[in-house]
Amino acid sequence: MAQSRDIGHRMYIARIAQNIVDPAQAILGYQELITEEVRDAGPSDALPDLERILSAARELNTLIKRLLDIEMPENGDAPSLDRLLRHDLRTPMNAILGYSEMLIEDFADTLPARLLEDVSKVIRESRNLLAQIDETLDGSPPDVDQEFQPKFDGTIAADLARTMATRSSAVTERAGRILVVDDTASNRDLLSRRLRRDGHTVVAASSGEEALRIFDQQEFDLVLADVLMPDMNGIELLGQLKSDGHFREIPVVMISGLKDDDAVARCIEAGAEDYLRKPINPVLLKARIAACLERRRWRTREKQYLAQIEFEKERANALLHAILPKQVVKRLADGEEVIADRIDMVTIIFADIVNFTEFASRTPAAALVRRLGDLFSRFDELADQYGIEKIKTIGDAYMAASGLPDSRVDHAVAGVAFAKALLAEMSGGVDDGSALSLRIGIHSGPVIAGLIGRKRFGYDVWGHTVNVASRMESCGVPGQIQISQTTFDALGEGRLPARREIMNIRGIGRCTTYLLE
Repeated sequence: MAQSRDIGHRMYIARIAQNIVDPAQAILGYQELITEEVRDAGPSDALPDLERILSAARELNTLIKRLLDIEMPENGDAPSLDRLLRHDLRTPMNAILGYSEMLIEDFADTLPARLLEDVSKVIRESRNLLAQIDETLDGSPPDVDQEFQPKFDGTIAADLARTMATRSSAVTERAGRILVVDDTASNRDLLSRRLRRDGHTVVAASSGEEALRIFDQQEFDLVLADVLMPDMNGIELLGQLKSDGHFREIPVVMISGLKDDDAVARCIEAGAEDYLRKPINPVLLKARIAACLERRRWRTREKQYLAQIEFEKERANALLHAILPKQVVKRLADGEEVIADRIDMVTIIFADIVNFTEFASRTPAAALVRRLGDLFSRFDELADQYGIEKIKTIGDAYMAASGLPDSRVDHAVAGVAFAKALLAEMSGGVDDGSALSLRIGIHSGPVIAGLIGRKRFGYDVWGHTVNVASRMESCGVPGQIQISQTTFDALGEGRLPARREIMNIRGIGRCTTYLLE
């Protein structure tokens, strides 16, 4: 059994050797010829990249030689062989392909046509070698029985060609800040140079630990991270980034030579935006980066729009609370359409500025509005302080209520205290040499309160109690507070010294009133 396994292993190695040794040696041979000729005839600027390609070609052949020396382990598995085929060979091949493609781009006008053709042969052989490795790993022959090939509709192909020829306008090519994380220097260099050529700002890190240190100092729009790295692999780095609230939204594209769907799935599950296999196709790399950066920009714009919507919502909510009681706002938010309540005992306060019409006639419009606005703003603050609900302003009059929308037993006491605070506020108000004063009327009783209107709705109160409070104010004395008998009685032990009067009030008749001292 052991002998059979050993023979099978040798046959497997022989098949691999037959597939990959010749292309690898051809790559090295061509590259030696190209490098020697450029050393002799120039251009000298091309030599650094040629030396890198030559070094990678020699490393590739060394690795393949090591492949031929791998012994069959006792358990029948070959992890070293599998790793070498799936990952290790791809690192020098990535360098060969990347630098060769860049060489053609950079020196197409200065290299002789013969050398350009040789460089193209190196690229072709490298791609052929990759195909042979993939075929070996898949274990399937390249030619499939034609009987099982699906029939292909030419119309579908034509439609696909037209679609691919039309570049999507959704992806806008804009530069971004990109962090490249790879433990292989040539991979970092190739990626960085390609990205900078496309206008991106690039920072490179040789390990996951270094990448995390860089993240503490700089902001990035995208991360390109190798999967297989020492100390901290790419998936572990990805996990740390996605677990940090500050970095979670940064898209991460994983790069690896592993042709393993489990690795791809694990990266996507961990939060990777995309996955690219080595050697990286430059066109595909450019497209993926453009798409990732554009998605990040859309996500940023979406957050800004949501923040703006939330700001406008809060502002609208604040405005709503400024004109309606908070209980009414809550009822509106809960879907209540008709808001109307009958409240058994409320104290209504009317405050009117005396001789305001005369004051307005000799005051500039802007100054008048500013003076009135400042005054009523201070009244609003006092209303909040005393737990009073402002109902509305009517010209130069201010109307408020104590004991709604939530009832309170001390409605009369609170209403009178608020009125006295209004008078105190007015005592220091001097404008253009003239002091403004208030005339205040208060009455307590039942009211109906509710929300009216649709476009410019307002919370208002109606009933006989409102009419009596208005008469208390209009028949009152400037600088004093006139209250009704009902309010006086509701004060209870909180009654203040007052002068009792019997008045004949239009529309109401004889009433007992009190002027508070």
